[in-house]
Amino acid sequence: MLKSENQSRSVTPVRESIYQPEQQGLKFPQIPSFEMVDEERQHRKERLVAACRAFAEQGFSYGSAGHISVRDPENSDLYWTNPMAVHFAQVTMSSLVLANHEGKVVEGDYAINRAGFVLHAAVHRGNPDIVAMCHAHTPHGVAWCAMGRPLDPITQDACRFYGTHAVVNDEGGAVSVEAGQGAGVVEAFADNRAILHQNHGLITASRHSVDDAAWAFIALEAACRVQLLVEATGKRPTYVTPERAQHTVKHTGSEYIGWLHFQPVYANIVKTNPDMFD
Repeated sequence: MLKSENQSRSVTPVRESIYQPEQQGLKFPQIPSFEMVDEERQHRKERLVAACRAFAEQGFSYGSAGHISVRDPENSDLYWTNPMAVHFAQVTMSSLVLANHEGKVVEGDYAINRAGFVLHAAVHRGNPDIVAMCHAHTPHGVAWCAMGRPLDPITQDACRFYGTHAVVNDEGGAVSVEAGQGAGVVEAFADNRAILHQNHGLITASRHSVDDAAWAFIALEAACRVQLLVEATGKRPTYVTPERAQHTVKHTGSEYIGWLHFQPVYANIVKTNPDMFD
């Protein structure tokens, strides 16, 4: 029996994007909701582990460098992060670390990356609406960050960052382990979703989810790779017009779309990494 129009409207999810199907009854990812804070914490930790595993698959591991953090849903001054000196491919639920803004581990057996903590803690503290952030030393991102230039709007994928990323020259060439470092990055994240930290590497953040922050990082590294390939030709590429770039970022650069892109990544990670929930 067909539902009435009012009944249909009552179960129709809020449309976040033009990519959501208008036809009812089709399989399509839905943003989860939680009745208990423990459920949301579990969910965030699972997605954090999956993001680490995805970074491993993308080849983003670089020794003990690289860190992903997600704010605890109940205690906003605490955040979960991957353990120091554990390969992204080996991060599990039981190895995650909960730390406060002072760098003290309040839950977990592992140490945290001091340099990563200083920057992440500063961004989380200075931007209390940011849920998650990612950083890793990736070849194309690090290479492009050395140029000290924002990405050009030369592809549809690059346009997802149009007007939402910035270059920050904030002692990026030096390891920061002292509190108070990274003020430029903290300030830049008030208006941006991605930072090209000059002479250092890529940093992404999300006010939505760790899913979105992780996908933004994957997409940003890919955009840097394409930019470097184009630069290597020695020819000037055709730029997407500002009007089309703005249209593109509206429909492909939202936090919802970032979350959506990560869903098939998560599903594949769960099937191919059965030990991640250990």
